Parts: sequence; structure tokens; C-alpha cells
Amino acid sequence: MNIKNLSTMLCALVLAMPASAHDNDTDSTKSSRFTLGGYGEAVMSRNFYSDHFNRYKFPENYKDDPAHGRFDIPHITVNMGYDFGHGWSVGMEIEFEHGGTGSAVEVDADESGEYEAETEKGGEVALEQFWVQKSFSKAVNLRLGEIVVPVGMTNKYHMPTEFFTVYRPEGENSILPCTWHQTGISLFGRVKDWRYEVQFLSGLDSERFGASSFVHYGSNSTYEFKQANSYAGAVRIDNYSVPGLRLSLSGYYGHTFNNTMRSHNADKYKDCKGALAIGSFDFMLNRWNLIVRGNVDYAHLGDAELISTFNNSFPKHSSQDGSPSKRQPVASNAVAAGIEAGYNVLSFFEGKIRPEQKLYVFGRYEYYDPMASSPNRVNYEWCRRNIWSAGLNYYPTRQIVIKGEYTHRSLTSPFNAEPAINLGVAFAGWFL
Repeated sequence: MNIKNLSTMLCALVLAMPASAHDNDTDSTKSSRFTLGGYGEAVMSRNFYSDHFNRYKFPENYKDDPAHGRFDIPHITVNMGYDFGHGWSVGMEIEFEHGGTGSAVEVDADESGEYEAETEKGGEVALEQFWVQKSFSKAVNLRLGEIVVPVGMTNKYHMPTEFFTVYRPEGENSILPCTWHQTGISLFGRVKDWRYEVQFLSGLDSERFGASSFVHYGSNSTYEFKQANSYAGAVRIDNYSVPGLRLSLSGYYGHTFNNTMRSHNADKYKDCKGALAIGSFDFMLNRWNLIVRGNVDYAHLGDAELISTFNNSFPKHSSQDGSPSKRQPVASNAVAAGIEAGYNVLSFFEGKIRPEQKLYVFGRYEYYDPMASSPNRVNYEWCRRNIWSAGLNYYPTRQIVIKGEYTHRSLTSPFNAEPAINLGVAFAGWFL
């Protein structure tokens, strides 16, 4: 995507989009019909373990490999919206992952002047949200279009000011689509201390499931459209009865096997549905200068063995058939759990500094396993991970955070531990 095309896209976007990156609930106090904001993060990592692609297949060969470092821009988004009045609004979000993408056509002097396509930069540019909303009241809102699926804590609260670690929490980000967005219909609202959201969506595509990623890539589409041979539903309920405490339940159910372009008429697949059920509990306590967040996620995939057989039936080289399949087994169960706590130590200097300045000293523990139950478990023991993190979050203002952490990823024997130091700076806020 060149600068001219990008600027044209952004100019078009300015004609659209609304308030909060999460709810965009009706807010009668808004002073402007147009809203503009976003979030972004830049990070640096020093990883004290091997980055060789065979480090899990032959761990003994890479235990003494040197450290390696990385710079990255994981996410930058532009959020815009417009309130047309009478309860009608429109919202949009464009995300640039890892700095976006770049390609060009060149005349190659070393190839007799032939035209040659060059990939100049990795990354991804995606339209994560685009929806039209009708708000009848604070309790009843209807949204149609490309919407965020609020299953799990990270999908609902994915901005960099909403978690302590430099990168998004690894467990949910590994086993679930994240940030999970699909085209569908959402009905949501808030009644007293309760907020609800119910969604009707297209199903995931089991052809894109994998061993270490479970269903993470199932919401993606390599086509110019998303298949909708099967449908799914999602629900989320949040309770705010206790001051400073949010308790949340979310879930998902849908069929996944026949939501692809490839036909599968063999008798052994005729009853295969690939029913996917996900249940999640998460909470946040924000009180007494203390923030504590936690989540537990469990997912079950029916017909996992048949799906694994089907995906492994593709040719080994994608160039032969163009299939997006990872050609890997997928488990019938996956789990993720995590908890983090941080205390604002600048609260001891209240009255001597600006109240918006905060310095959280935090710790986090996380466990996840995308192959929790599978006949191929023995070949993927490295997928089971325990992660310990500790570090600092400094907020010079409410919208900007500077992060630093030490993290230690433990794998089961004989796999090598994976310690790292991560530094990052991020912002999240509204300009208009």
C-alpha cells in the first residue's frame, strides 16, 4: 500500500466513526458528532534463547545458542466515527500490524530488464471494524457490520493501556482469534449494573486451525469475502455491582468444518460438524491504587481428529493447491488462564505529583495449552507453557504508558526455557 492510496483511504475514513473503542454505547454528553482516536505501540525485545525453527524438534542442539533481539510495532490503529443523530452512528477502525505491508514492481537490471514484483516490508493492514449502529436507548443498541467478538478478556480489552505486559497476554492471543473481529449483528446495552452483548456471526474455518494456534486463525479469510456456510453466536455479560470490580462471562458456539471453499464429499466426513464451544470468565479490580486482572478460558472442538485428517490431506507444499491450511493436527480441547496485579507506588507521594501520573509495579502468571487433549499430544509437548513476568508501567498521562518487564517462559522437559526482556511505549486515546 503506497502513501497515495493510504492517504485516500484515511480521507475516506474521516467521513465515518464513534466513541469508545470497546462499547461505543450511547453517550448523550458527547460535545462533537465526529470522533477521532486510536492506539499504538512500539516495542523492543531481547530474547535469551534460540530463534531457530527446529528448537522444539531438537532442543538439545540449541540450548546454548546466542540471544537475539527484535524491534517491532505490533499495532497501530486509526479509529473514527460519526453520529448522524436520531440514534444513528457509524464506526470504523483500521489496524496496521507490524508496520503494515509494502510491495512494488521493479525493472531488474540483473534479469534482462524484466519486471519483478518485490516484497519490501512485512506486516498487515486490516479493516478491523466497520459498522452502522442504531441506538434506541442505553439499554438497547443494534450494530451491524464488521464487529469485535468480545469473547475472552483480551478481545474485549485489547488496547495497550489495558494490560501490564509489553505484548498482549500470550495465552488468549495464542488459542483464540485476537483481536477477534467478524461480520455480523450485535445487540447490546446496559441496565443498571449489568451490561450484555449478543452476536450473530459467520462460523470459523477449521481449515485454518493448527497445533500451536488452535483456532486462532479461523476467523481469517484469504478470499475477498468470508465464507458463511455455517453460523455462530457469541454472548458476553458484565456485572459492575461492586464499586471498582467488574465480573464477566463470555461464550461462543458454532460449526466450523464446512465453512470453507473446498468440498468434502467423502463418506467419513458427511457427519463432521466441527462444533466449537468456548467459555470464558474474566475480571478486573481497580481500587485502592491496585489493579488486578484475571481470566480463565476453555475451548472444546468436536470432530478434532477428523478435522486433523482432513487438513493433513492437503499437499505438503501450498504452492500446489494454494490452500491456507496449516496441515497440522488440532486438539479437541485448549485452555488458557492468567492473572496479573499491579500497585501504583506513586500513591505514596499523593499531593506532590500530578494525579494522572502513575507507576505500577506488577507481576503476572499465565498458563496455556493449545494441545490440551489430542492423540498427537506427545509431539507437541512444547505447546504447554507457564509464563512468569514482572515489571513496571509508568503513566506520565492517562493516555500514554512506558513499559518494561522481565518474562520467563517455562516449557516441559526437555525443552529449553525462554527468558526475555521487553521494553515498550504505547498510547491509547481520543483526539476529537
